Amino acid sequence: MRPYLDLLFMGAAFLLLETKNVVQFALLFGTTWVVNALVFIGILTAVLAAIEVARRLQWRDPRLLYLALLLSLALAWAVPPHLLLGLTLIPRFVVAVLLAFIPIFIANLVFAQRFKTVGASTVAFGANLLGAMVGGLLEYSSLVVGYRTLLLVIAVLYALAFIFGSVRGLELISNAPAPSRVRS
Repeated sequence: MRPYLDLLFMGAAFLLLETKNVVQFALLFGTTWVVNALVFIGILTAVLAAIEVARRLQWRDPRLLYLALLLSLALAWAVPPHLLLGLTLIPRFVVAVLLAFIPIFIANLVFAQRFKTVGASTVAFGANLLGAMVGGLLEYSSLVVGYRTLLLVIAVLYALAFIFGSVRGLELISNAPAPSRVRS
């Protein structure tokens, strides 16, 4: 499973991102089944949109996606939820949706691009699910650090995914057979 450690970190980060968004929407709009349904519809829509975009586009440099992801997390961090409470319902909802689902969309672009390159999809998906379980355990850290600080934990996990993915990419390049030279 070592080649898929980046997917493990992605799974942990994504679960924390989902959790943070469910809690933030509950704080902004109340804890009702409608709010929870809207959050999960938003998450599933962002995932589907990312899959469709990734199906049509190929990024040669995943660093750009990771940079966009970290910038979107930084933006979500920079806008504290209490600032949204001063907005009326519709603008609050629009800003909350953008802050919550842009990182999810970009994270799924990263995942989809990476998943295209896996050799053993069952092992890769298993690593991602194991990461989601680790994320579930890390969720309890929010009791100590707060839900907003989970964004920092998420950013660290995605940074680790980038590092381990880059190491994997370098290993693939270094293990590639040297091009043969044909003499004429």
